[in-house]
Amino acid sequence: MLEYIKAPEWSGREGQERPGDEVSTRQHASSHPSERIAIDVSCKLDKEGHKKKADRDSKKNNPSDQLPRSVRVVKELRRITLHFTPSWFSVNMGTGISSILLHQLPFQFRGLGIISNVIFGLNVLLFLFFCAISIARYTVWPTMGPTMLFHPTQSLFLGTFAMGFATIVNMCALSASPAWGPQFAIFTWVLWWIDAAFSIVICIGLPFLQFTRHEQSLDKVTGVWFLPVVSTIVAAASGGIVAEVLPPAHARLTLVVSWILWGTGFPLAILLMALYFHRLAVFKIPPASVIVSAFLPLGPCGQGSFGILQISYALKGIVRKSGQALVAGESGEDAMQFADAIYAASIPVALVIWGLGLVWLVIAVSFLVDLFWVSKLTFNLGWWGFTFPLGVFCTATVQLGKELNSGAFRILGTILSLVEVALWLFIAIKTFIGALSGKLFFSPCLAEQGGEPPEFVAPARKYQYECRDD
Repeated sequence: MLEYIKAPEWSGREGQERPGDEVSTRQHASSHPSERIAIDVSCKLDKEGHKKKADRDSKKNNPSDQLPRSVRVVKELRRITLHFTPSWFSVNMGTGISSILLHQLPFQFRGLGIISNVIFGLNVLLFLFFCAISIARYTVWPTMGPTMLFHPTQSLFLGTFAMGFATIVNMCALSASPAWGPQFAIFTWVLWWIDAAFSIVICIGLPFLQFTRHEQSLDKVTGVWFLPVVSTIVAAASGGIVAEVLPPAHARLTLVVSWILWGTGFPLAILLMALYFHRLAVFKIPPASVIVSAFLPLGPCGQGSFGILQISYALKGIVRKSGQALVAGESGEDAMQFADAIYAASIPVALVIWGLGLVWLVIAVSFLVDLFWVSKLTFNLGWWGFTFPLGVFCTATVQLGKELNSGAFRILGTILSLVEVALWLFIAIKTFIGALSGKLFFSPCLAEQGGEPPEFVAPARKYQYECRDD
């Protein structure tokens, strides 16, 4: 063994290594693998012992670990509330669209409606819970409101609130209103007006903040920019669904407002697609942390296609049922011809928009595969961006299959719907685990303030101007 080998005397200076010692020791060690393994195991045990001792010392020196359990729970709840961002409402978007897809699936089976309604109920509970936490956040820390609004990224997630709420309104019209009668249909109509108001404020207000209060650069443009403008497209499509359960007079007003909402959102989305296309060409695909945002351009295409088709379909059904025209002074026969013309024109428009969405879907999947080939993808809350854009593209596909009586569209819509529901289930489980660990509760706008709410937030204008003398 190594320690019993006697070496010749060395007359060199103290502390200087004897020539050949390193070579002879290495040669001897290599001839005794059992001793080498024993030494490695001993070193490993020593390292583990030191690590455990360091962990014990760090816990002993950490005052928060010495606090009572109730105090630690309160501190953790405070941290969660303080770091609860609007992006959490993307959970409602993904959960809500999953319940809608299962309800509208072309190939139904017994019990599928019950599953859809259970997910719908879960979505309502989550939405109310998220609203309660958000109200607590901005009530306890009032400066967090302007801090969030003036952040160039976090403020854009306000669109997820309106779209998450719209999925609840849709299921109220599709499932609850037929079961609970006309009075609940009016209640659903009121909810839709609230969602429409929020959507139009977000669609116009957020670009205003981008133009005046946010620092922007082309390389920082992501798919998140689509969230505010898509909210009105979603509200428009929701109006087409709600109109089918309303009395004719209410339905006509709803359809007119829905067309206006569609017009405020979809053209802006087309402009943003050009900007985003330019950003991708110049600065290439987004980093792994936000690569899922590449799916967001699919949202305005899917919902734009479904919305224009659903609104015209609802108009056709309402005119046929009531005989009342959308335009004042028209006879019943003229009203029906007018509705048929709008419906016929909407089908090729919906197909064109659907085709544009297909392009963005293929591009986004290609980005994801190409990046996954060379880089690790770490889960974060942004992964909910997989669900809603794909889900609304599924609704457009299913609706086209219904209107065109196309088996190909129905089958494709069913396959994509099942893929979306599977993605929703996987992401929901990952989110639940991340929420329990607390890792998903992180506010970028708060981190930029040092981790604590600021005492005052100045509405700093980012454009040049001359101060008024008065």
